[in-house]
Amino acid sequence: MDDLDRKILAELQRDGRLTVTELAARVKLSVSPCHRRVRDLERSGAIRGYRAVVDPGAVGLDFEALVFATLRWEGRDTVAAFEEAVATVPDVVQAQRLFGEPDYLLRVVAADLATFQQLYDQRLATLPGVQRLTSTIVMKHVVDDRPLPA
Repeated sequence: MDDLDRKILAELQRDGRLTVTELAARVKLSVSPCHRRVRDLERSGAIRGYRAVVDPGAVGLDFEALVFATLRWEGRDTVAAFEEAVATVPDVVQAQRLFGEPDYLLRVVAADLATFQQLYDQRLATLPGVQRLTSTIVMKHVVDDRPLPA
């Protein structure tokens, strides 16, 4: 990956809807080589996909919590079962495995506190291997969806 590829990635992170012609102009490259580089970046996995960034509040998901999950250690199958199960919960919009304690950080969205409590009690607390859940409410996003540094 060279500086030109990094410029292409930076521009696409700012605006993923750019046409190849617009992108080529911004990175000062002709259209054909620019298109080839974008395809190569997609094939290599550097570009994983394209999507719309939706404002959760605009779709009625005004409540957000970070849930820290600590698992009972019963072997590798516990981790696999937890990860498979948490991947099926649509309200969990991000899940990260951590070193140390806790074991996982889950970012969860809901319509309100009552909806979150129901999700917590009925789905999250019953995930395989869960020993303890601790949650905190997100007050405000300070840095959100920042592009990766070039």
